[in-house]
Amino acid sequence: MEKEKCFYLGRITRLVGFKGEVAVYIDSDEPEKYAGLDAVFLDISGNLIPFFVENLSLRNKNNQFTIKFQDTDDLDSATRLLGSDMYLPLEALPALEGNAFYFHEVDGFEVHDEKKGFIGHILQVLDYPGNPLFEIQYNDKTLLIPVQDQFITKLDRTKKCIHISAPEGLIDMYLNE
Repeated sequence: MEKEKCFYLGRITRLVGFKGEVAVYIDSDEPEKYAGLDAVFLDISGNLIPFFVENLSLRNKNNQFTIKFQDTDDLDSATRLLGSDMYLPLEALPALEGNAFYFHEVDGFEVHDEKKGFIGHILQVLDYPGNPLFEIQYNDKTLLIPVQDQFITKLDRTKKCIHISAPEGLIDMYLNE
C-alpha cells in the first residue's frame, strides 16, 4: 500500500499490560467511527505493513483505543510497534455531508468569494494547529484564507467548488499592491 493512497489515523503511544496490547491515539473528531476496525497499516521503517486487529476497545480517555494485534502476543513484539503511525486507505474515510470536508479532498477546488467572485484554485490546505489555511493560487499570487466554518458558505463536490465569505479586506490585501 502506498502512503499517498492512505490517510493518517493515529499513533501507537504506549504499552498496555504484558500480553501485547498497545494504546493508540486516534486523530479524529469522532474516534468511535473506527471502533470496528479489523486491520490497519503501520508505518514500519517507512513501509506500510498490514496488521490485523484481534481485539479493540475504546478507552475512557478521549481519542484512545486499546488494540491487540494478531501475532503480537508479548511485551517484546508490542514494544517494536511503539511510536508507529497508523494508516487506513482513503476509501475507509467516513463520508462527509454538507460543508464538512477532508483537507485532502479539496485540493484543486475552485474558490469563489461572495464579493470578489472567482479567486483561484486550492493548491493545498496548510494544516497549522488551530489555524488551518487554504493555500489558493490566483494568477501569480498566493492567497492564504483561514479554513473556518464561518467563512465557508457552500461546498459543491460535484463542481469541485467552495464558496466563501472572506473577512473584509483579506483578499484585497493579497491582490492589491
